[in-house]
Amino acid sequence: MYLQRHPTSEECPSQLEDLPYFSGRIHVYHSATARFYAHSNLCGAGGMYREQIHSNPSWYGSPWHDTVFVSLDDVLGMQGMVIARVHLFLSFRDPYLDREFPCALVSWFVRINDEPDRDTGMWVVSQEREGHSHTSPLTLQVIHLESIARGAHLLPVFGTGFLPEDFPFTMALDSFEKYFVNKFADHHTHQLLAE
Repeated sequence: MYLQRHPTSEECPSQLEDLPYFSGRIHVYHSATARFYAHSNLCGAGGMYREQIHSNPSWYGSPWHDTVFVSLDDVLGMQGMVIARVHLFLSFRDPYLDREFPCALVSWFVRINDEPDRDTGMWVVSQEREGHSHTSPLTLQVIHLESIARGAHLLPVFGTGFLPEDFPFTMALDSFEKYFVNKFADHHTHQLLAE
């Protein structure tokens, strides 16, 4: 809210008392629809494509939190995109600006290297954490919904060990240290990440 009210500011103040006071309602949603131009065979008339992005705390008994491409102009590599995992969709009305703000609470994935993996041609990312341990809390941030470009597909970097036969697929984004950003998920993702 501070950055929306002060568009020339580059970052929020570090002191809580310097941030805007808010006492209104916050609406929570479990999904959002991304619409984008994707010139490929799967698209309808005019090349427009639509996909659902989920953030559901309980989908048939397990949480479902999709990963997305977030557009940041000041980030190099992956065509200025970064990967985030959506933990919550929310919206609120700012009475000062008299505007509705659709947002998402996300955790970040950071690139391991400045270039894609030599063998696969895919970028490798890991979850950003507040500490250096795999059990440290995730780095969370509220972002504007307009900065989400589309859904992203991550593949675990498995390593040399074996997974148990009863490994739940719902734990895949919480169980590995590194992930490939799958540029082969569909034609538009391939074009999005093309160098």
